[in-house]
Amino acid sequence: MSTSHLVVKASPAREICNVTPESAGWKHVGFRALRLSAGDSESVDTLSRELCLVVLTGTVEARVDGEIFEGLGRRDSVFDDISPDALYVPGGRTVTIKATRDAEIALCTAPYVSGDKVVKRLDGEAMKRSARGKGSNARYVCDILMGDNPAADRLLVVEVITPAGHSSSYPPHKHDSDALPGETVLEETYYHRLSPAQGFAFQRVYTDDRSLDEACVVENHDVVMVPRGYHPVVAPHGYNLYYLNVMAGPGRAWEFRNDPAHEWMLNPASGV
Repeated sequence: MSTSHLVVKASPAREICNVTPESAGWKHVGFRALRLSAGDSESVDTLSRELCLVVLTGTVEARVDGEIFEGLGRRDSVFDDISPDALYVPGGRTVTIKATRDAEIALCTAPYVSGDKVVKRLDGEAMKRSARGKGSNARYVCDILMGDNPAADRLLVVEVITPAGHSSSYPPHKHDSDALPGETVLEETYYHRLSPAQGFAFQRVYTDDRSLDEACVVENHDVVMVPRGYHPVVAPHGYNLYYLNVMAGPGRAWEFRNDPAHEWMLNPASGV
């Protein structure tokens, strides 16, 4: 099976994946996922970047320059009906993360520009949860760190569960043009998880002129990079799909444009 250049295949090692602006060939988004056994720790210097630590599963303790944040994370699976706990850390800080039980964590980063943000715990119980779409386009969203939360400088972080047989990020939409109020420029990563774990899903990334048109097969823990273009996702029958989105760009507004060829299905008269 050939692999799209937009797919970062998962590693079975402690570091599952690592996407940097340099490796992705873009300017803003960084993403790492790590497995930590109970007692393991990881230290991160944020330097000129801001960080959103998302505890995908398990429980961790985080120390930021001497301040301790205990009991971050309550889930055993990303498919549990529980929102994750997270921690926002601005640039210029040192973070030490210690797993108090086996954990999987996501380290989401973007350039830190303003210099006026503070460390903030993001409790899952306070996160906005919503349903989008209907029928086989229904999916379930948790806003971890979106635009209505002013804690971050550039980062936008959200997670989505798409039931088996459903489509997601659909109708296809894009956010690669500086065209406010209708559209903003945001790079994006999709960190995919499947249940059962042996499953797979499909993601297409394409532009209007098809100068970019990639069909991506993703398996458990794979990352898809979206530098530009539309990026719909489909979960096959039998396999529920989770993904964690990290977005960042020159601003912090999430405004997108649907593909005009497929926007018809949003018309209530379409019956879709």
